[in-house]
Amino acid sequence: MKEHAVVISGGGPTGLMLAGELALAGVDVAIVERRQNQEIVGSRAGGLSARTLEVLDQRGVVDRFLAEGQIAQVTGFAVTRLDISDFPTRHNYGLALRQKHIERILAGWVGELPVAIYRGRELTGFAEDDTGVTIELSDGASLRGGYLVGCDGGRSLVRKMAGIEFPGWDATTSNILAEAEMEEEPPLGVHRTALGMHAFGREEYEIRDGKVIFASEGPVNVMVTEKNAGGTGEPTLGDLRQALIETCGTDYGIHSLRWISRFTDMSRQATAYRKGRIFLAGDAAHVHSPVGGQGLNTGVQDAVNLGWKLAQVVKGISPASLLDTYHAERHPVAARVLRTTMAQVALQRTDDRTEALRDIVLELLAMQEPRKKIAAEMSGLAIHYDLGEGHPLLGRRMPDLDLTTSDGPLRVYALLKNVQPVLLNLGAPGSLDNGPWSGRVQRVDAGYDGVWELPALGAVSAPTAALIRPDGYVAWVGEGTPDGLLEAMRTWFGQPDKETPKPG
Repeated sequence: MKEHAVVISGGGPTGLMLAGELALAGVDVAIVERRQNQEIVGSRAGGLSARTLEVLDQRGVVDRFLAEGQIAQVTGFAVTRLDISDFPTRHNYGLALRQKHIERILAGWVGELPVAIYRGRELTGFAEDDTGVTIELSDGASLRGGYLVGCDGGRSLVRKMAGIEFPGWDATTSNILAEAEMEEEPPLGVHRTALGMHAFGREEYEIRDGKVIFASEGPVNVMVTEKNAGGTGEPTLGDLRQALIETCGTDYGIHSLRWISRFTDMSRQATAYRKGRIFLAGDAAHVHSPVGGQGLNTGVQDAVNLGWKLAQVVKGISPASLLDTYHAERHPVAARVLRTTMAQVALQRTDDRTEALRDIVLELLAMQEPRKKIAAEMSGLAIHYDLGEGHPLLGRRMPDLDLTTSDGPLRVYALLKNVQPVLLNLGAPGSLDNGPWSGRVQRVDAGYDGVWELPALGAVSAPTAALIRPDGYVAWVGEGTPDGLLEAMRTWFGQPDKETPKPG
């Protein structure tokens, strides 16, 4: 039986990102993926948010995505675009890029790392014991893992078999998505009618001046709202024709279906992201309507929060209790995503009362403060982990500052490339000591003269030091004294070297 420190069920964006994080941290990780390759049939997520681009930047791979996607102000709330070009980040935009390309690029990166991928099979069962998890595969083989992470989507078998509840809200709307040929040219773009939203587009498109310009020929991508939300299973071409006729008065002579699927606004969230040695991430932990484009991004960021923590426990650096901070930090983030998504679905209704509400919301979002608050949330830039009282930077993402050092200029994110924590000292060189943690936490003496500005918050007072976790979030802020630094080191990066706990 093959053994790995961590086994991931599911090789979509969340599973791939987690595997990459663990491999960079030097952990033996394997993915079990039912597809033979990374190809996706159909349309899923369509882009990366500013916060996800920052995460990919700190690992040194963002340029691979930027080279293939289209940079645009794609952050939005319900029916309005929200400009984030004035936000204090190198990536003050979104990236339009279809999920099949996101997965292919992620898989290319993971392929350069020591990650075992068991393709063409899936997890069928598992049994947890005191030292690990035995995993049964569909080909009759077994694997052994110290930990198992379910990145296996909204219908997660890992979640079901672990007995983790998935409460939430049933669907109120249902949409059919498809790609097919049409005899007549439909009106490209997004449309609202009394029956709901529908849209027509093509695979190839350009974004010019914030507007999507589709190719003029080729198969058509269709999205249409169904009359009833109760549909289950795979829709048919007949279902699609009927929905088009009900909505548009014609089916445009649709034929030669390439693929078809259905999505709803069902919203659910796992009650626990961790149960012993079992974890959930991505859609296995939270599902909601795709409106607002937050699903894939939230999953990738789940992976970046969990990866370094699992690595430290596997290596015996930190006690297993560190793993509880994964649920504590990420569950509230997705709970909020569910709320903002449900609000957007409600605002898309087409009755007169919702139109009136939408007009008022649009008026509010045209004002600076509401725009900044909601845009920061929708782009992921407002994420804040509750690490207690203190400087506004505490629990927020470290800005990617241009530092000066004795070795020349340096970007903060360049320090995070290898999933290692950083003690950044901006005071007198040598005035802070990482002593017993020096083998584990890199200390950097640097200078920064500019204004400290955080998304949605604006300017904040300049700290003299920051302890940056491997996921880029700030675990401690120095304001002239080292008060609390040792405690923060111990909390996040284990006991000093001479008193290392046993592997978890």
